[in-house]
Amino acid sequence: MLAKPYRLTKNKEFDQVFSKGKAYYTDCLGIKCAKNGLEISRFGILVSTKVSKKAVIRNKIKRRIRQTLIPQMDLLKTGYDCAIICRPAIIEKSYKDIRGLLEHSLNKLRLYKRPL
Repeated sequence: MLAKPYRLTKNKEFDQVFSKGKAYYTDCLGIKCAKNGLEISRFGILVSTKVSKKAVIRNKIKRRIRQTLIPQMDLLKTGYDCAIICRPAIIEKSYKDIRGLLEHSLNKLRLYKRPL
């Protein structure tokens, strides 16, 4: 689980990312990132009921994304707020596919300290 300081929780924080952030979207997920002026990067994961009506599936997707993010925290630049938006096509993806998509998206947004 992501530690509390690394999470976006307030609507105001999400609104700031959506209004000022740069974005990259794939068919399964999208990422919007904006500078936050802090020493850490924070992440928020959005899985709407359009993805699945079942909370079990939505929570499973969130867990998979969080477990992908945790080992990469050391490789990512600091000082960014990122909102990860899931699309309905993500349901068919495996953990390995989600990890690849997330790494590709973060790389396209140039959020890694060194390019992959």
